[in-house]
Amino acid sequence: MSDVALGRMPRVSEAASTRSFSGRGLVRRAAVYLVLVIGAIFAAFPFVWMVLTSLKSHNESLADPPTFLPSLWHWSNYVQAWQAAPFTRYFLNTFFICACVVALGLVTSTLAAYAFARLDFWGRDVLFLLFLATLMIPFETIIIPNFLILKHLHWLNTFNALIVPFGASVFSVFLLRQHFHSLPQELFDSAALDGAGHLRMLWNVAIPLSRGPLAAITLFAFLGSWNSLLWPLIVTNSQNLRPVQLGLSVFTTEAGTQPQLLMAANAFTIAPIVILYFFAQKQFMEGLAATGIKG
Repeated sequence: MSDVALGRMPRVSEAASTRSFSGRGLVRRAAVYLVLVIGAIFAAFPFVWMVLTSLKSHNESLADPPTFLPSLWHWSNYVQAWQAAPFTRYFLNTFFICACVVALGLVTSTLAAYAFARLDFWGRDVLFLLFLATLMIPFETIIIPNFLILKHLHWLNTFNALIVPFGASVFSVFLLRQHFHSLPQELFDSAALDGAGHLRMLWNVAIPLSRGPLAAITLFAFLGSWNSLLWPLIVTNSQNLRPVQLGLSVFTTEAGTQPQLLMAANAFTIAPIVILYFFAQKQFMEGLAATGIKG
């Protein structure tokens, strides 16, 4: 008698079932990749447009409707843009400021994060909440108080004004604190049995296990310092101190804007950031994953 007559359902072959699930997986994966490709195109388009505009003539960069590809490729725009301002000095200033801000930020953030994560002192949690509350204060509201403080310290128009106010980051402390808090307590107990103090625990236990988070906060600090515009404009008036972002203002004058030169300057201004991210993207992603939301 047949399976139907005996009341049994016919079996679907394992091969057919496997093919069905495999087909669904391929369709789902293709849909995900399609969405990612479309998102990547939208994300990359402004950068592509910037580079193409930097290679156009002045009239073509202002054409309406705009053209996508230049009719003639004006590579000399990069030379003119570089010579329009002392960009060599601006880049040196920016690299020096970024290096100092990153180094100072790593020291202060590491020490503060370890204290909040591993030291037990009175009012620690309340102090940490107050510390985090400063993230909600807009930077624009503290510009005048900070300016007055630097004026009384006689730091205006100095590198101190560009470095010291950014030597500590609440966000970096928060990320590192979350990571230090997730480290196994047994490691610190073993170090304590060996006679290690807190500084030795930090240096020999916590920091070697925190390369990813440290890379993440380094990149964040570097990006923040590199893109700084308003604060250097307020506290400096010397060309010998100003960073690279202020050099872009020379292409916007009362006579109008030179889009092709501005885009060329933008291209070589963001080039170090792109290079840095390509070299540090693995550590950056691992750092964000390691800091987590545990706590």
